Amino acid sequence: MSTVDLNLLAALDVLLDEGSVTGAARRLGLSTSAMSRTLARLRAATGDPLLVRAGRHLVVTPYAAEMRDHVHDLTRTVQAVLRPRVQNLDLHTLDRTFVLRTNEGFLDSLAPPLVAAVMKEAPRARLLFTPKPDKDALPLREGKLDLEIGVRGTSAPEIRSRLLFRDTFVGVARADHPIFGEGDITDERYAAYHHVATSRRGAFSGPVDAALEQKGLHRTVSVVVPGFPDALQIVRHSDLLTHVPQSCLTGSPACDATKSAGLRAFTLPFSTPEIVISAMWHPRMEADPAHRWLRDTVQAVCRAMRPRQRPPLTDLP
Repeated sequence: MSTVDLNLLAALDVLLDEGSVTGAARRLGLSTSAMSRTLARLRAATGDPLLVRAGRHLVVTPYAAEMRDHVHDLTRTVQAVLRPRVQNLDLHTLDRTFVLRTNEGFLDSLAPPLVAAVMKEAPRARLLFTPKPDKDALPLREGKLDLEIGVRGTSAPEIRSRLLFRDTFVGVARADHPIFGEGDITDERYAAYHHVATSRRGAFSGPVDAALEQKGLHRTVSVVVPGFPDALQIVRHSDLLTHVPQSCLTGSPACDATKSAGLRAFTLPFSTPEIVISAMWHPRMEADPAHRWLRDTVQAVCRAMRPRQRPPLTDLP
């Protein structure tokens, strides 16, 4: 870039807008002779006369007329890039679409209060929720996603993250399931029933199976579905068991509907790994004021909801 003088771009923009060396000099605070020398440099750089005399006035050449709008846009872009960043954020006038990738569990439990919080502070902002088929970081790297919410992956070490909350699995069955009428729910009794598993990749085994294997037990997974709401629907109308994050059943706007729908939750008789839910974004968005506000809003909503998800687990009435 040693041969490129960005000042020439600004001068060219003004010259093409004014159509006059004198007018351009006045706008840029230069002498007419200095502006004439700048025009000569522009002609040498572009290989085009740009402005030619027509009687007592100057007119633009076809090439100059063709690129006038492009030069204007380029000038504004360069000025925006090189101008000191304004950190003040007017949320009331913020007109922006934020793309968030998350799973159905988050949409069910935390998306409604997040939408309410965003609309209250930034009524012109928009949230676009997209499905989460995998943990590929490429959409974050390419700028197609603003924020991803879920369990942190390991495929992109540069991705920034912030802890939102910790979750744990609980068992779920229909309220009148036989497992509730035969004494304590033990490892053996739990494994004896058929199950619904949840997996976006169609896997028939997961953390629960690993925990049972450590005790020398094996369960039968009869159905695999992509989302936890699907598993709950099947369990509601069958003798199958399932397990879901506790946040899917408590602290959710749909919690009361879930309780009245004939489901009953229970503590798993064995330990499973804790679920750590984080917000993830690419470093390019770290200093963006609007993105920082979005991250803070997501975290605040999660913290406000978590107290409703932490009481000692009891069966759903």
